[in-house]
Amino acid sequence: KQWYQRRVAITAGIEKQQGISNLTQIFIAEAMDFIKKEHEAGNPFFLYWTPDATHGPAYASTAFHGRSIRGTPYGDAVMELDHGVGVILNLLKSLDIHRDTFVFFTSDNGAATYRNAFAGNNGPFLCGKETTYEGGMREPGVAWWPGTIPSGVVTHQLGTIMDLFTTSLVLAGVKHPTDRIYDGIDLSPVLMDPGHDVIDRPVWYYRGNELMAVRVGSYKAHYWLWTEFGKDPLKFTFCPGQYVQNVTVHDQFNHTDQPVLFNIGRDPGEKYPIGPKSAEYKTAMKIISPIVADHRAKLVKGKPSLNYCDNAVQNWAPPGCEELGYCLPIPKSNPKLCYWDH
Repeated sequence: KQWYQRRVAITAGIEKQQGISNLTQIFIAEAMDFIKKEHEAGNPFFLYWTPDATHGPAYASTAFHGRSIRGTPYGDAVMELDHGVGVILNLLKSLDIHRDTFVFFTSDNGAATYRNAFAGNNGPFLCGKETTYEGGMREPGVAWWPGTIPSGVVTHQLGTIMDLFTTSLVLAGVKHPTDRIYDGIDLSPVLMDPGHDVIDRPVWYYRGNELMAVRVGSYKAHYWLWTEFGKDPLKFTFCPGQYVQNVTVHDQFNHTDQPVLFNIGRDPGEKYPIGPKSAEYKTAMKIISPIVADHRAKLVKGKPSLNYCDNAVQNWAPPGCEELGYCLPIPKSNPKLCYWDH
């Protein structure tokens, strides 16, 4: 309740035009309080720290406002986020638990390129958030565990956020239930041993229930291509300044019979499709096609938690809102099947 009151008080006061708020400082303080409390109690702990300052509208506290080289609220927000990570890592060191703590830094999607200069930049990768091109799906990943994970090492291991679930269970010595299939794998052998062989595994790119693409080794095969709805063949909100003929498209194109193939190792920007008549294409697809067929045959579809949309379940009147005079009327529940574009 106390945390909610602090959060609402600050959220209500975000200066969107200037991009100023000290909400990230509250997230930092909450993380530090949690770590100290669990450490003092002698408890192992799991902290999922997700400040939202880089999500629109971007903001930073007054101490970081206007300080970044980028000179935008987004740049300031990234600078403060970096500071926050440093504060948390320094706390682990000061408590002398850094050698017993696994830390992983990543993001949930690529930069929101549709916000242009007011968001991140995906560098050489094609498009951005809300697409299944590399710019929408590839994210930074940094593992930190002094004394266990060697520093300054880069691995070419393919990983996903789902792997963090499995990896965390293994590190904690917890066995996961065996009544279901888990998509994540244990990355700890590769993270801890730079000489360990890369784990051969596919990475699936889904949009809703549709398999859009798959990554196997250095190759990525697109079974569907779609960027976004629109009319101008050269203009894409999710891919500003980028156009690849027959790859960035407004209509949904089904390439299941002949997937569009890229070698991501030498073409991370997905600009040069490999010709389907080439020996390279045929050799790669002989490996990829059976993997996809096996995946489709064994896939057990779950029931998405977001399958039904209902405005009534949103946080209209959480505990503590009465004291702040910040409660909103809860609409009548009317669950209905959500509609998600392909």
